[in-house]
Amino acid sequence: MRSATIHRLRPAADTAARSDGKADAEAKANAAEIAAIEDTLEGSARGFTANILAQAADIFSSDGERQRTQRNAILAFAVRCTSAGLLYLSQIVLARWMGTNDYGIYVFVWTWVLILGGLSHLGMNLATIRLSPTYREAGDFDRLRGLTRGARLMALGCGTLIMLAGIAGLTLFKSHIEGQFVLPLYLALVCVPLYALTDVQDGIGRGNAWMGIALTPPYILRPVLVLASMFAAHAAGLPMEATTAAGAAIVATWGSAIIQTLFLNRRLASSVPTGPRQYEFGPWLKGSLPFLVILACELALQNTDILVISRYLTPADTGIYFAAGKTMALIMFVHYAVGSAVANKFAALNARGEKEQLRLFVKDAVNWTFWPSLAGAAIILIAGKPLLSLFGPQFADGYPVMCILVVGFLFRSSMGPAEFLLNMLGEQALCATVLASAAILNVALNFALVPHYGLIGAAIATSTALIMAALMNYIVVWRRLEIEIAIWKNLPKF
Repeated sequence: MRSATIHRLRPAADTAARSDGKADAEAKANAAEIAAIEDTLEGSARGFTANILAQAADIFSSDGERQRTQRNAILAFAVRCTSAGLLYLSQIVLARWMGTNDYGIYVFVWTWVLILGGLSHLGMNLATIRLSPTYREAGDFDRLRGLTRGARLMALGCGTLIMLAGIAGLTLFKSHIEGQFVLPLYLALVCVPLYALTDVQDGIGRGNAWMGIALTPPYILRPVLVLASMFAAHAAGLPMEATTAAGAAIVATWGSAIIQTLFLNRRLASSVPTGPRQYEFGPWLKGSLPFLVILACELALQNTDILVISRYLTPADTGIYFAAGKTMALIMFVHYAVGSAVANKFAALNARGEKEQLRLFVKDAVNWTFWPSLAGAAIILIAGKPLLSLFGPQFADGYPVMCILVVGFLFRSSMGPAEFLLNMLGEQALCATVLASAAILNVALNFALVPHYGLIGAAIATSTALIMAALMNYIVVWRRLEIEIAIWKNLPKF
């Protein structure tokens, strides 16, 4: 009986043993397969990392034209990012020290410096970006020498005339202006001539691919000098108000312009052979006038909301909107950094007739612009309220403004540096038409919406105008240049 029982149990035990053996074999096979997948993924990761490092090494070690342009783009982006941090820090310090009311007054008067200084050079800052590489490619150093001096003299002269006209206008109509704005406006006007000079020297530097000279003084040195001047004023016991901030702006604007001039003169002396200067003010002005229209429209797109808010709402509202708008506009530093780096390359490729290389380069520029902008937008929106609270507890009310403006900013970034492309390829008249249409729409929408919807209305108006400008640029570039600039037409291949 016992033997029979053992014989009956043995087959079952053998079956269980075979099942366990099969399970062990399957487990080993699965483990081997998983290990193989992990090895593959690890190898792919190593290969991807090695590829990225190889590309980075190629950018910084090779002397090819594409690599030089990428280095310029990286430098421009680094300067713009550093500048964004410094500007943001300076605005936080000013808002904390002055409070919402005086900060709003300072924002208003500095906005007028941006507008008047940005128009005083008559568009020659963009004209120099286009003409400098053209003259270099042709070996026309007489005109290049004339351009670098003539453009600066024009900026200083016109800026001085606008400053004097502004002072005269303020004196005549002072009784119609609120008293708290008068002295800051007088002081701000002193900044205009040197602001215009810096703008033109920025263009000369970018046109010659000297990114450090072009970008460092206005975007890093100037905010540093503002902060240093305000700290000195605070230490001296001066009142922290809009008038003191306007005085700090004079020190910063003049100081950065003079230092930039010294460095630019040294670079020109070492890279441009000495010789006579040929001035062609007539043709230069004829070519720069469309750029002037472009700049005026660009300034309208950037600043109409601030001026209209100042007209209908309080200085505190102006300060809150400015803080929110500039926080979200940090992503636009990518757009301008890439545009600064690639503009002269657009002009040079076009001058050499290398159309296919131009198309490929535009594709690179679009991707360099959009993806960092998208990543930056996500980060800023996540940290939006804490960032605004740095200015003061009231400033967090501007967060909805950020959520609206980001749509327009990203849509503009999705077309890459389209305005730079049109301007450098001789289509500045069409670019001016596009921006003029968008600027008119922006002004009309701001005046229609701000009185009824306040800060939200201003954000909606500005974002709508930016989207319209981006769409029109897309159409114009395709029809005139047969180049696709939309990000969805230039997605990278992995």
